[in-house]
Amino acid sequence: QGQLVESGGGLVQAGGSLRLSCAASGRRPNDFAMAWFRQPPGKEREFVAAIEWTYGITYYRDSVKGRFTSTRDIDTNTMYLQMDSLKPEDTAVYYCAESITVDWASSRAHDYDYWGEGTQVTVSS
Repeated sequence: QGQLVESGGGLVQAGGSLRLSCAASGRRPNDFAMAWFRQPPGKEREFVAAIEWTYGITYYRDSVKGRFTSTRDIDTNTMYLQMDSLKPEDTAVYYCAESITVDWASSRAHDYDYWGEGTQVTVSS
């Protein structure tokens, strides 16, 4: 565990969709969580979505519920974030994160031990 690579960001019009991917290199410990965070321009990093690895239980921030869906592929150690009905306020750098200690879909940044470099998502109005 430890190396995470995000992809799938880009520029999209409001109402459009994007799918982010986060590939985790190496073998992942069973049961531990992964998550998506984002940092909008000029703002603090914020939680977006988390997924518990074994059963795929998810948790989302209120503003993305019903629009974003987090899934994972256990065989390829890849996490996805399907983002639909995008809004300009979703514009941010999106980061994926991996925990090696927490086995629930935590929204707390300090529960995550490894972070990707981030991918830019820009939603135009």
